[in-house]
Amino acid sequence: MNQKKFEELELQDDFMFGKVMKNKEICKRTLEILLGIEIEDIDYPETQKEINITYQGKSVRLDVYVADDRNNVYNAEMQQKDDRVSVEQLPKRSRYYQGMLDLNLIEKGLSYAALNTSYVIFICTFDPFGKGMYQYTFQHQCKEDRRLALEDGTAVLFFNTKGNMENAPEELRTFLRYIETKQPESAFTRVLDREVRLTKSNEKWRREYMKELLLEFDLKEEGKREGRQEGKREALCQSTLDILSDLGPIPKELKTKIENTQDISVLQSWVKLAARSVDLEEFKEKMDSCTLQ
Repeated sequence: MNQKKFEELELQDDFMFGKVMKNKEICKRTLEILLGIEIEDIDYPETQKEINITYQGKSVRLDVYVADDRNNVYNAEMQQKDDRVSVEQLPKRSRYYQGMLDLNLIEKGLSYAALNTSYVIFICTFDPFGKGMYQYTFQHQCKEDRRLALEDGTAVLFFNTKGNMENAPEELRTFLRYIETKQPESAFTRVLDREVRLTKSNEKWRREYMKELLLEFDLKEEGKREGRQEGKREALCQSTLDILSDLGPIPKELKTKIENTQDISVLQSWVKLAARSVDLEEFKEKMDSCTLQ
């Protein structure tokens, strides 16, 4: 469970980042600085947007999801986890996010030709690729001729707050340094810093953050309980099969039935029955009666 208090949150925390980006002008200017472009206007940010793709049965929750006046789509995510597994998963996560954005638009009835230009942006407080750069931009190109771009309208960008920023544009440099140091050095980062402090005074968002922490804690505890139960179930299955294997080759159907049984009380009965049975036939004859007890 994340033990960070609401008052301790900074822009590098995804909850704070999402709330600060609810400010339309701040969000627009952030995108302009990150991408080095001018944006006339954006739709009011849908922060922490959840996109559901029904046939996949899975959803993705986005920190910031906006569209500009030209219908370009922007997804920005704050990333702090720098453990090996999280870093290794980032490229696949970017692919998943990009696919979900496209499928979300297609489900709204658009044709493939109408798919928006989309940017998936990760702002990392670590170097995701270990090359020391402050920015990594990925777009599809022909492997045989690097001058030939696919031009599918997608781009994935990773920003590294710990990168070498000697050649970075000034506003981008001060923005990334603010995330890293929490010290404002420019007019815009001072605006960001004021917005962070203003967000910390919002009681509604404080309560929302606390609810998220409690939900996160409950989900982890439930996962632990389920993990313990599954471990116990698997152990009982294996014990039953180990005992039965001493009585002879276990038929595939019987093995499958035991392995697919979820009821722990039934499995406990089967372990005892296996230990008492003189052969596999006796076990098979009596095992169904255990499920009725």
